[in-house]
Amino acid sequence: MNITVKYFGVLAELTQCMEETIVFTKSTVIELLEVVYQKHPTLNGKNFKVALNNELVDMGTIVSEVEVALLPPFSGG
Repeated sequence: MNITVKYFGVLAELTQCMEETIVFTKSTVIELLEVVYQKHPTLNGKNFKVALNNELVDMGTIVSEVEVALLPPFSGG
């Protein structure tokens, strides 16, 4: 399946792209991140959240959406 991965904030700076399509044949978020880390080793060890369908998910969630967002930490006030 083709997954669109969107990068925001510092993550876009580290990957030097805001969006890309990744061919993904596994199933979970952690497996998807392994593919992302292989393409973008600069993300390894960085703190960020993963959203599927505009909802934050954990690493064991099954990737059933074709759009994934990687969100850096943010603060509000």
